Amino acid sequence: MAEPAARRLRIVAFGTFDVRSHPRVAVLLEGLAEHGHEVLICNVPLGLDTSWRVRMLRAPWLLPVLAVRLLAAWARLAVRAGVVRRRLGGAPDAVLVGYLGHFDVHLARRLFRGVPVLLDHLISASDTARDRGVEHGLVDRLLQRLDQAAVRAADVVFVDTVEHLELLPADVAPSAAVVPVGAPAGWFFQPVARPPRDPLRVVFFGLYTPLQGAPVLGEALRLLAAEGLPVDVTMIGRGQDLPATRAASAANPRVRWLEWVDSARLPTLVAEHDVCLGIFGTGPKARRVVPNKVVQGAAAGCAIVTSDTAPQRAALADAAHYVAPGDPAALAAALATLCRDRARVEALRRAAHERAATAFSPAASVVPLLARLEQA
Repeated sequence: MAEPAARRLRIVAFGTFDVRSHPRVAVLLEGLAEHGHEVLICNVPLGLDTSWRVRMLRAPWLLPVLAVRLLAAWARLAVRAGVVRRRLGGAPDAVLVGYLGHFDVHLARRLFRGVPVLLDHLISASDTARDRGVEHGLVDRLLQRLDQAAVRAADVVFVDTVEHLELLPADVAPSAAVVPVGAPAGWFFQPVARPPRDPLRVVFFGLYTPLQGAPVLGEALRLLAAEGLPVDVTMIGRGQDLPATRAASAANPRVRWLEWVDSARLPTLVAEHDVCLGIFGTGPKARRVVPNKVVQGAAAGCAIVTSDTAPQRAALADAAHYVAPGDPAALAAALATLCRDRARVEALRRAAHERAATAFSPAASVVPLLARLEQA
């Protein structure tokens, strides 16, 4: 439990985020509460995830769907903002706009005049579009302007890695903060030793976006099948690269495919595995992130196998097994090595969980944000 806050702040979590699909928001809210601050929720989920928004960029005729949903959500948010003010008997100390809040931050500025607005700029619209293959010059310029307008509308902008901090406009970066990703409390499980004769249980979960490099994993699973080792793999999720991943791994009969698992059930399911796989993409975005699945898998007591990138090494240090991005042979070899060396697996599981407990807990994750808020 975190130490009680020196000054109890009243913070409103505002926007169209969905805590079921946006674990980052849940972590921040849990962490602020653990530090003794009062968190009030002013939230109307938009119901459109990142993949839907990217789809709109490829099919602009779908944009009215976004406009209609956004306006309807904003009308409800305006009403709820009034309820929050009445409950507080005045203005809050700060308003935190959850990520994917490029539009919400402007509404927050108008509804809570004179109150510091904090924007979680975890996802850059232009960076995400490029990673998803939306390369149209006009679209990219419009999304860059959307990003810039959002960060300039906030009093405090925060991102998840130093690499993302460097992408902020020059006039915004000096006052911004790096707030690392963390895992919600419900993800923390104490590792339990497995019988060494059991198959090695490996799990991957995600949206199959290019930065995750799932087709690399699929090819690694094909190579691993030739080894004849007892490695059972569970693949969870659906998305852009799922068909290519399934096709690449078709020769491996020990792979189980689950296209959807309820977010309340996912932590327990992941904790039942020995190894949690991170990301293996080679694009610029893949080299700038620490994915949620890595910190969540660590919290769940899994050994982590992920790509060797600067932000992931900074986050996990020696508590992970790293492989070169985009290298299926290296990934297959890593899994084969862990299958043969269960003592190494258990050591990595303990190291990952200890790292998560100290660095990825909600209370630890929000420390940089609270430090920056004190200066706002």
